[in-house]
Amino acid sequence: MKPARGFLHIFDSLTDRILCVAGAVLFAQGPEFMQQYLQRLGGHLDEARRQLAVFQKTAGQAGLSLDQFIRQTGTNADPAVARLGGVMTDAADRVTSLQAAHDALLHSALWERPIIFLRHLDVGIARATGSVYQPAVPTTVEGLIYALVGMLCFLALYHFGLKNLLRVFRRPAGPRPAAA
Repeated sequence: MKPARGFLHIFDSLTDRILCVAGAVLFAQGPEFMQQYLQRLGGHLDEARRQLAVFQKTAGQAGLSLDQFIRQTGTNADPAVARLGGVMTDAADRVTSLQAAHDALLHSALWERPIIFLRHLDVGIARATGSVYQPAVPTTVEGLIYALVGMLCFLALYHFGLKNLLRVFRRPAGPRPAAA
């Protein structure tokens, strides 16, 4: 029995350590993904601003504000021109939305960043970020905190979940009734 217990103790200790490393590395990817997402978000914001600036310049050349230009274009009798009013409105709304998400993420506190990230998540930008994501282990305080949380989560899952489940299967069966 003792050799089996020794093996199980070594297995338990090794599993414990592997899960610590796995949890730390996996959770440390959170700040890295958010940082790469923020860069991509900034690129989208810059492009949306550029597009909106073209509309503002065109409105200015016509002697109108952007709002006046949008209203005038949107009420045009030509349906193609009228749809352009919607495109300009969408561009202005996109700049506002991207700017709000960018500012919220950039200025959020460490503890609220995951919530802010999810609240302002643009699924298209997140997918694009994920498609070119480069894993890394950030060497920042934030990365360290995420790594520690990952270690604790994985250890808790192991010690309070999987390990207890394994004990149920290792328990010897109760006394068997004697055969008659």
